[in-house]
Amino acid sequence: MRRLPDVPPRGRAITVDLEGESLPAIEGEPVACSLVAAGEPLLARSIKYHRPRGPYCFAGACSHCLMRVDGVPNVYACRTPARDGMKLERQNAYPSAKVDIFESIDWFFPKGMDHHEMFAGVPVAEQVMAKVARQLAGLGLLPREPAPDVAPARTVRTRVAVVGGGAAGTAAARVLAERGVDFLLMERDAWLGGRLAHGAPEAGAPAIEDADRFPEGSVLTRATALGLYDDAEGRFLAVGVWEGEQPRLLKVYAERFLLTPGGHPPTLPFENNDLPGVYAGRAASLLLRRYDVAPESAALVGWGAELHALANLLHERGVKVVAVVDLRDAPPAGAHATAVRGDAPKAHGLREVSAFSFTREGGGREKVACDAVLVSVPVSPSFELARQGGAKVPFDEARGLFVVEADANGRTHAADVFAAGDVTGGGTAKDAAAAGRRAAEALVGGLS
Repeated sequence: MRRLPDVPPRGRAITVDLEGESLPAIEGEPVACSLVAAGEPLLARSIKYHRPRGPYCFAGACSHCLMRVDGVPNVYACRTPARDGMKLERQNAYPSAKVDIFESIDWFFPKGMDHHEMFAGVPVAEQVMAKVARQLAGLGLLPREPAPDVAPARTVRTRVAVVGGGAAGTAAARVLAERGVDFLLMERDAWLGGRLAHGAPEAGAPAIEDADRFPEGSVLTRATALGLYDDAEGRFLAVGVWEGEQPRLLKVYAERFLLTPGGHPPTLPFENNDLPGVYAGRAASLLLRRYDVAPESAALVGWGAELHALANLLHERGVKVVAVVDLRDAPPAGAHATAVRGDAPKAHGLREVSAFSFTREGGGREKVACDAVLVSVPVSPSFELARQGGAKVPFDEARGLFVVEADANGRTHAADVFAAGDVTGGGTAKDAAAAGRRAAEALVGGLS
């Protein structure tokens, strides 16, 4: 990964400290973005086998980018804005992440290691092994300083609480605003739009809504819905929100809850899929569209329309696309010139990605040099809030995903919980916006 040449910076140039080394960054962009752009894709080591880890999803949905930031352990580097002079440390390594003696575990136990049963029943050795396991377990070290005082929780009451500011959520909010219904839209990013803002472009996608066009106080950004609970006063969302640089907990009570949180990028099971330099497709489009950071050369693997749209986007921005491997279908019309149907993908490299190989359908094994492997598949629905609220979440065998069960108007098994967009199984951004509008109209009709 590197910053694209001849592109003006999207913020103030600053420096961050990575274990004593000063690295360039852009104020406000994710720390992980600054590090990969500076040629530092190795951010941590895995817990058990101490394999190299780099950022993957840029959505806070995996643990590959957990770092110690200003003395606080286990911070998502992909969600933490860069600040001038902030101190960053890699975790789970001794003496360092680049030279980790515990990496030898992977070599000594090539078929895997079950530390729960190692030396079980052997006197003395069993106790020693248990102590060693306790010392090696866990993530990071305790903070050096006491945690700062937390701002007191604040209670908010509204008629409709909307979680997610993507295509479905903003379309629903527009309906509610036009109908004069009091609502609160919560989006964990600092901007609205979701994949409209940072995903691969889609034909026919709706325009991104401007937060300033909604009623004052009806939109909260940098606000993450943590859970859906009940107490004596009714049902509420627990929401973590940043007010300036201070976090605060909100209790958001509402008559209706419309859940449009989208989904998170899953991984694909292939050899070396955890190497630094393997990124989710939506992570790659986010880095490119919002921060002008992209690989020199990339191989893409997966299936679906986003796979081929991302390949074309990268090509247009000057990235050398060396392979596009569709694991399910023949490449569609307009696909990148390298697109083929294939299988058996594999990433190559010692500390980070250096090549990618696959088997072409009807052909032999092929290997291409690259510095990134991008995995683009349909997102896995973020169904947790809906299930907590009483909605049914069955497994869709055809798509291989757990999806929220909802009718065409977003009604779920819970009378006060509605759902729309990717959380109900995916589709285009245009489909998501239409589903959000239908759900908003339906829930308005049931308000007291």
